[in-house]
Amino acid sequence: MRALVLTGPGRAEVQEVEPPAAMPGEVVVDVERAGVCGTDAELFSGRMSYLRTGRSRYPLRPGHEWCGRVSATGDGVDPAWLGRRVTGDTMLGCGRCARCLAGRHHVCADVAELGISRGRPGALAEQVAVPVTALHPLPGAVDPAAGALAEPGGNALRAVRAAALEPGERLLVLGTGTIGLLVALFARARGIGVHLMGRDEDSLEPARRLGFDRLWTRESLPPAPWDAVVDASNAAGLPALAARLAEPGRRVVCIGLSGSPSTLDTRDLVLRDVTVVGVLGGSAGLAGAVAAYADGSVDPRPLVAATVGLDETAGVLAGRRPAGAGPGPKVHIDPRRVRGG
Repeated sequence: MRALVLTGPGRAEVQEVEPPAAMPGEVVVDVERAGVCGTDAELFSGRMSYLRTGRSRYPLRPGHEWCGRVSATGDGVDPAWLGRRVTGDTMLGCGRCARCLAGRHHVCADVAELGISRGRPGALAEQVAVPVTALHPLPGAVDPAAGALAEPGGNALRAVRAAALEPGERLLVLGTGTIGLLVALFARARGIGVHLMGRDEDSLEPARRLGFDRLWTRESLPPAPWDAVVDASNAAGLPALAARLAEPGRRVVCIGLSGSPSTLDTRDLVLRDVTVVGVLGGSAGLAGAVAAYADGSVDPRPLVAATVGLDETAGVLAGRRPAGAGPGPKVHIDPRRVRGG
């Protein structure tokens, strides 16, 4: 089968590789759609911290935002999965430790991340093998574009839940990339008053197209405190800003990661009784994201700017926008699409 392979920093190529086999407890999925994520771009560039610690290494096959159809099942897997459209969890815990047994498999000490770490091949390929325990069925109302946004949607939904807001309260989202916009969509679906802050006016245009009108830059942001703040950016200085902007006694949620360490004055937390919550992975939010997509309360599809084939993926990872791309922040890959198709 054809798969994207990262062979070194700044090097990627589509290769013919052995297709996956359905091992015991696993299924093989024919990939319908896969998203290109900032993590994939960091793995491609060589900036990803896992490459320095040895948790990830080249050659590497990325892709952790995906959906597809089950085409084979391994021993111990209910054959009723055959032919079902599914998406799946990125975080694959050992299933035996105390964290996994308590439902916190995403922080298992031995977790493997599909398409990211510990050599687990990802979904920027025609097929991917996945443990059956990681699968989430997709209803017919969830098309491939939405299905491949279930994983980032799960992250965003977890961030909204962590903000602990009631309808009518005000949420400030820092960052207008895929996660920031999904946080805004899930919060709006819950009746929360959403404000977004972007780098500049141009970065706010995707949010404006989604119907959000309380949009700010750092220079125009009102000074009043917010009932909760979600930092969905990759800017090292914004967690500290979020802590200063949150209403005393309320919450800051950090889901973005900067390339350099963020500094945060704990006095801004202690003296104002602010709680900071970190969100890693969409595991506990996947089912809720799929349900919201299925019932129409959240429509993530306008975030997809373009869908291209595997042959164009290296260019996307390098930061090139596909010809004719729309304003959304996300590019999807159809592994069976040929160049120009």
